Amino acid sequence: MAKVAQIDGGLLVEAAAYRLRLPADRPFAVLEDAAGNRWAELFLGASLHAREGLDECARLEPPEAVQTADGVQVTVRAVSSHWQRKALVLQCREESLEARLEVAGAGRITDLHLFGGYYSGALRFGSGFFLSGAGFRSVFNPEPWGSERRATAASEPTLIDVCGSGALPGRRHWIFTPAPFCYGLSRTPVSGAGLLRTGSVATDQGGVDRSAGVAESAPDGTAAGAEPELPAGPWAMMGLVVRPGEHQFTGFHYDGMEDGFALRLTYEGQTAVDGEFVSPGVLFLFDQPDPYTGLERYVAELARRGLVDLSQPAGRPDWWHEPILCGWGAQCHLANLTGARAPELATQANYDRFLAALEARGVRPGIVVIDDKWSATYGTCEADPAKWPDLKAWIAGRHAAGQRVLLWWKAWDPEGLPAELCVTNAAGLPVAADPSNPAYEERLRRAVRLMLSPEGYDADGFKVDFSARTPSGPGLRRYGREWGVELLRRLLWILHDEAKRVKPGALVMTHTPNPYFAQVTDMIRLNDINTGSPVVAQMRHRARVARAALPHHLIDTDNWPMPSRAAWREYLQVQLELGVPSLYFATDLDSMEPLEEEDYAALRRLFAAARAGARQDPGRGRP
Repeated sequence: MAKVAQIDGGLLVEAAAYRLRLPADRPFAVLEDAAGNRWAELFLGASLHAREGLDECARLEPPEAVQTADGVQVTVRAVSSHWQRKALVLQCREESLEARLEVAGAGRITDLHLFGGYYSGALRFGSGFFLSGAGFRSVFNPEPWGSERRATAASEPTLIDVCGSGALPGRRHWIFTPAPFCYGLSRTPVSGAGLLRTGSVATDQGGVDRSAGVAESAPDGTAAGAEPELPAGPWAMMGLVVRPGEHQFTGFHYDGMEDGFALRLTYEGQTAVDGEFVSPGVLFLFDQPDPYTGLERYVAELARRGLVDLSQPAGRPDWWHEPILCGWGAQCHLANLTGARAPELATQANYDRFLAALEARGVRPGIVVIDDKWSATYGTCEADPAKWPDLKAWIAGRHAAGQRVLLWWKAWDPEGLPAELCVTNAAGLPVAADPSNPAYEERLRRAVRLMLSPEGYDADGFKVDFSARTPSGPGLRRYGREWGVELLRRLLWILHDEAKRVKPGALVMTHTPNPYFAQVTDMIRLNDINTGSPVVAQMRHRARVARAALPHHLIDTDNWPMPSRAAWREYLQVQLELGVPSLYFATDLDSMEPLEEEDYAALRRLFAAARAGARQDPGRGRP
């Protein structure tokens, strides 16, 4: 068990995995591993800003330590410029260290800074915003970014969040929304700077962003397609510990600068505190061989504490393992031929042609995804009669052929909804559907019944997209309390809950590989491919993150866009290893290269192997 002792007027906490020294004359705690390697010099001040006032530490009191049943609790009380009471609490257990901030007072909180903050309590150090010292040299972020760097220098900022917008500057990180809220730390520096610019990570409903160009060389001369190696271990993990219902933030920021860092949660003034507030904790875990193993350890710790439920989705039907055809890639190929926008080509006639082309070559997917845009409006989810004259009869035909049908569902889009059911901005413009509003919840449940019930279209589930359009901003207005991560989870909970009420075997597919989302999704899709980076390497990375976050969930390997036929063929060889095989094309890639007989033969073999494996082991379909 962790023990505490007084040394030179300060405190020393010793545990099996680390040592924490709190000197008497500095507002920092030195964190070392069991071997004596310094990982960080943690600033003991913190700032919790509110719209009503910024938070500065005017004084830090001497640390107080008490022995507890499972270790040592250290409390550092502070005099705040805004809060009536404020304290940083360090929970020191044998194998882990956890920090949280506790305050009392009132305010609409905007940003929480941990291990960093405004401080003016020691004139010898001056005043201003203080950072922690970084003894580590690199940071692993599990959220895929357009740069395709797995780890960055500790001096660079990075972010895990629920927002993003395709190819816009600084927002190419929407692939997983959200990834696990956990960073990996290594004392080994990154090699080179990695890729600076990517090809397309898709953009919006228009198809591939062909203005994005191709990857350039890194400053160290690394070739455009090269995958930088992860720094050597051992690794320490630094992840959030959040109680259910309290993920009210939009992002978990690592703010690196020179040799310093701080952590930040963005609440955007959308969460009101009146009384006591206990922040999410930051948990340190040590001596991990690699960051993926570290993620598994972090997620297991959340489950052990009862903060997440990782149990396998109930009633998983065999057909969930079936190979998938999503028509979006074929729509994009037609768009390239015709000049039309890809969403205009989601028609009954085109999908009949896609399936007929595959059937003629002996390729029969078990799941068909009707992609964007089959509906007249995103908000109402009613089939566009000009594109789908009889969607219900078409789906019945697929069922008769032994296939299941998923409908692509665009999260958040307010198209077709009245403003009173939406998150709005200061000008009254609808920004997103508002799942905190009971009236919108009923509208969405009614739409789910239309899409899935035998009286409606009788589809078999949903492929959810655009979850990265989670509303964000201090000026936005909504009906209820939920914000950020909680608002997204509520949206998916409504969709998932009603889907299971209507059709217990319905499949809901999302790109939210975060353990907090385990019970609102059934399958994790690896999402769109970055054409500026090697395909297999990036998808292996995504699959490893998804597996660590949700070990019992199936994985949709995805398959679009593709930079070349050669890259498509290479990825086809590993799809079964990573998850459920997925196909986006019928006759040609959007690179305008046609599929050849050898490609259809490879698809036939892949689909047969997937079905044989699912029969032998129902747990297949994940790494």
